[in-house]
Amino acid sequence: MAPLIPPVPEPEPTGARPRVSARGRLRTYFLTGIIVSGPLAITIYITWWFISLIDGWVKPLVPASYLPDHYLPFSIPGLGLLIAFLAVTLLGFLTANLVGRSVVEFGEVLLARTPVISGLYKGLRQIFETLFSANGTSFRTVGLVEFPVKGTWSVVFLSAPAAPDVQNALGAGGDHVGVFLPCAPNPTTGFFFYLPRRDIVEIAMSVDDAAKLVMSAGVIQPDDPGARLQAMAATLRAARGEDGVHAPQKTEA
Repeated sequence: MAPLIPPVPEPEPTGARPRVSARGRLRTYFLTGIIVSGPLAITIYITWWFISLIDGWVKPLVPASYLPDHYLPFSIPGLGLLIAFLAVTLLGFLTANLVGRSVVEFGEVLLARTPVISGLYKGLRQIFETLFSANGTSFRTVGLVEFPVKGTWSVVFLSAPAAPDVQNALGAGGDHVGVFLPCAPNPTTGFFFYLPRRDIVEIAMSVDDAAKLVMSAGVIQPDDPGARLQAMAATLRAARGEDGVHAPQKTEA
């Protein structure tokens, strides 16, 4: 009697796709909905909160007879933000002129003679001039430093070079520059220290990409337009049956 030979299973067709259960599809749809709606909802919420905050500050300062809300049965959101924008722009325009500059200097003299407010005003003004100045270079360069131990690298933002007094106090160790080391996932907190420029490795990364990298703990990598275009081209070639993978042709019997 001939031995029984077990049947050989037929190979699955190469073009067949794995079947996905209804539960898996629902999970995919739910996660896709979260990815799409989550950032949009948070952006709308923060924008609405900021507009409501500015409206709450500005509208009480304007007489009710000058507000459209006094004549309409509903409130117009963003009106206070528009008024604040126009007021700040007008203030900048007046400050650029001789008369406005004189008024601002007179106000600064009065604030400088106030015991407690003078130090607070000078410090805040230096910070705002450094951050919002068109010619400023603070926090426009991203670098890497060995921190907290040798062999580990942390992302830092380069600030202004050290003042002459600080350079003299640090000794002849080279050109020292201030760096800000942000903490993840909140880049608004961190450590500030001076380092020799030779110990800093500057990288070609924007401040926005570096902030996203820190906030996401390395999950969101810097966007590379070239790599994205290459990936799109590869997808199109695969869909057209190129790159050596030809789509099956239909044959007639």
